Amino acid sequence: MTRPIILTMGDPTGIGPEIIVKALLHGDLDNLSRPLLVAGDAGVLQRAAAVFPAGAELLPGEGGASHRLKIGDRTLAVRSLSSIAAERLVYGNPDASCGRAMLDYIEWACDRCLAGDASAMVTGPISKKAIRAAGCDFPGHTELLAQRCGVEKVVMMLAGERLKVCLVTTHLPLAEVPKVLTTAGILETIRITDAAFRRHFRLVQPRIAVLSLNPHAGEGGMFGDEEERIIRPAIAAAQAEGIAATGPHSADTLFHFAVRGSCDAVVCMYHDQGLIPLKLLSFEDGVNITLGLPIVRTSVDHGTAYDIAGTGQASCTSLVAAVRMAEEMAET
Repeated sequence: MTRPIILTMGDPTGIGPEIIVKALLHGDLDNLSRPLLVAGDAGVLQRAAAVFPAGAELLPGEGGASHRLKIGDRTLAVRSLSSIAAERLVYGNPDASCGRAMLDYIEWACDRCLAGDASAMVTGPISKKAIRAAGCDFPGHTELLAQRCGVEKVVMMLAGERLKVCLVTTHLPLAEVPKVLTTAGILETIRITDAAFRRHFRLVQPRIAVLSLNPHAGEGGMFGDEEERIIRPAIAAAQAEGIAATGPHSADTLFHFAVRGSCDAVVCMYHDQGLIPLKLLSFEDGVNITLGLPIVRTSVDHGTAYDIAGTGQASCTSLVAAVRMAEEMAET
């Protein structure tokens, strides 16, 4: 039997439930090569269907599903892990029970993947504040999943149709980036990127372009010495291990060639260095992927969008792209 992809519903008071329903309504989840199972709350999903409006019926589930959500001639398998009174929910105002529910969805999906019962997990948007209120000490999905999988180092990758960027550092003040960059940290990012592209994208020799930190790759030391002192030694060490890493490349020119196919992935030194070009090209359909886990995890590249939750305006494009990316990366 083909193992399913598990899609976590995200915040019950955010756009997660309605973009799942919207994708189902539009037929965007048709013709997947693997079954899709939503880890969430069947009652909340039924409530979300009324946003459009769409007559949604809850039917008994089969296999690992507790329910089937039927809208028109389409159905969606749901594993209800919470029983929140949907009628009392206020969009954009999650309480502690919502935070606990979000954690339950994530933890259950992760455990099913670790057990080999599921081929991948796709995560919907959560409220970090709400999961903290529910007793979670982690700042978000990535840290929680790394701990649950017993992994110390992971790499955040953002992917679109034409560009994939992997980050050495993530959510830091820009002034802190030069202080935390190390040769060992850059090398480990390159290694994880190389291994993930071999395993999940089936590339024999992934081409990895490594960016500089400073303008013009430091211009021979005129604009900084991190390239020669920190970055270049990491690239040399990766090359000595048989990894096809090049650089350090100047960020102002590399992306021009990257989107034309010169490399498979770009390793970036800090958050905005990679995400500005990625979102310029793939603002609607960007996917957040965690590399370095023993499981496949993809995610929407947006938040809970409380300001439009419950209106039906939210795009489901990133969600569909995340499901399709998980389908591509999943192993048999």
